[in-house]
Amino acid sequence: MKIDKSLVRELALFEKMSDESLDKILTHSLSRRVPPGEAVFEQGAAATHFFLLLHGRLKVTQVTADGQQIIVRVVHPGDLFGFARALQRSDYPGTAIAAVDSVALSWPTQMWPDFIDHHPRLAVSAMQTIGQRLEEAHTRIREMSTEEVERRVAHAVLRLAKQAGRAEANGIRIDFPITRQDIAEMTGTTLHTVSRILSAWEGRGIVEGGRQKLLVRDLEALSVVAETQKQ
Repeated sequence: MKIDKSLVRELALFEKMSDESLDKILTHSLSRRVPPGEAVFEQGAAATHFFLLLHGRLKVTQVTADGQQIIVRVVHPGDLFGFARALQRSDYPGTAIAAVDSVALSWPTQMWPDFIDHHPRLAVSAMQTIGQRLEEAHTRIREMSTEEVERRVAHAVLRLAKQAGRAEANGIRIDFPITRQDIAEMTGTTLHTVSRILSAWEGRGIVEGGRQKLLVRDLEALSVVAETQKQ
């Protein structure tokens, strides 16, 4: 199916690209709708394609050597993902699952070198994405190594509010379904611990929960929790 340029022109990745270059890129792309809960690709599968998220949100999970599942990142509209070739891998290092109804473009992996050679902005975007992922991974490792659990959870919720927050009258709504189990997998702790922390925050008016919904009602108070080291 031919992709309408107007659907992607507003994305930062393509906004400075000529119509000719954009047409060439889109000619080789395939559009795919991904219903909630469906995987775009799975950990360990051959990396046959790379992707650009047009709409929706994806959660990328990994299963560790000891069998623990963790959420390593959230993919937002405009993000490149699944470009294993750039990481010198032949397989996908994680599983990308749609958190909401999503739409992604895909290209065959063998086209990656040509894209990088002929479209420098794609190369820059890929490097920025890799850099952001590395920085976030280092931050999370540092948090897990040095911070007590409540601070780790606070930092995770603050990141979600920054990356996927939508302003409402009563605060900032995380703009996709997020469960307490998801937050536990993001912070290397248990569902019980996250439930206890969020319930305490709800009692203090910092957040408001619901079925797979999270509203940050007091961003300043949450920031204080994230930065306060308990004695």
